[in-house]
Amino acid sequence: MTLGFSAKFGNPFVPVWANDFNDYAVETYKANFGAHCESGDIVSILERESTEIPDADIVIGGPPCQGFSLLNKQRENDPRKQLWRPYLEVVRRSGAQVFVMENVPQLLGSPEHEEIVDEAEKMGFQLVSAKLCAADYGVAQVRWRAFIVGCKFTDPFFHFPPMPTHFNPNGKANGARQNLLSGSDGGQLKPWATVRDVIMDLPSPKGTAIRNEPAPLDLHFKRSPTALSEARYRTIPEQGMNRFDLQRLAPELTPECWIRKTKGGTDLFGRLWWDRPAFTIRTEFYKPEKGRYLHPEQHRPITHREAARLQSFPDDFIFTGSKIEIAKQIGNAVPPLLAANVAKSMALLLSLYAETYDVRPIYA
Repeated sequence: MTLGFSAKFGNPFVPVWANDFNDYAVETYKANFGAHCESGDIVSILERESTEIPDADIVIGGPPCQGFSLLNKQRENDPRKQLWRPYLEVVRRSGAQVFVMENVPQLLGSPEHEEIVDEAEKMGFQLVSAKLCAADYGVAQVRWRAFIVGCKFTDPFFHFPPMPTHFNPNGKANGARQNLLSGSDGGQLKPWATVRDVIMDLPSPKGTAIRNEPAPLDLHFKRSPTALSEARYRTIPEQGMNRFDLQRLAPELTPECWIRKTKGGTDLFGRLWWDRPAFTIRTEFYKPEKGRYLHPEQHRPITHREAARLQSFPDDFIFTGSKIEIAKQIGNAVPPLLAANVAKSMALLLSLYAETYDVRPIYA
């Protein structure tokens, strides 16, 4: 989110304080944005008397969302569902006039969503929420995220969500805002970006470790698949094939658990299409048994660099940590290009505040 809000994507915001519980994510943040990111449990950090939250116009963030995920249906009492509370405490201490909270779509309409709205309204915020598809904003990935925007000086409904920049050429216009196919810049909407658009120029990957080469090749490495895995890849060589095609063509190569699972999971062990966006890039995109992560034509899962590009990370963004930790950072991220479009609408909102109250936002 910070990358999308930054000058790298043409936005005026300057970060002044950040927090993450994952040390590797903190080091990646520092490598790109500066030393003001504090590692640790946000609850403990806020309980310390020495903690000072700097003044800011806007607070952005995504309290951990695993508690709401469809992949964690049984975790009804997951404490991570309540981490929006310290988030709003940071909003309060910073004096922010605006906040942007990001999460999985399942948050909206949940009891926790109602609590968030109630608490934020008590703090003087007016709120609006929306589910946004990353592909509608130029990301080569059909990834849905929920956003809650709070504003103290006006109704944010008139500024959020941002107008889309892209549309699904194979589907219906997604909403009244798209009926005229007019984009956020007043021009025509572009077709969704595709896998071909963002990874076609990359050569075949080499090695199985992070490479001591300049980007984009540094993160463009392979795995070491077993002979069985390679046989499975070769059995489904065409774009769009999946585990059901594997079972149809080579039942002897198909895991028994997949054979028993007769419904759902159509993206498991699936190949991407060149001329469509990818599906949601999660933290284990290097495991094709977890989703549609096979290269459109090469017999392998996508690389870290390909996943980063499908998330809209520029090649010069610095990732730190092990292969597994970098994969977590890529998969857990808000696509920067999606965040950038949200940021543009927030910059307009704060410029209205500056004009109304004759102040100069610090855009922190």
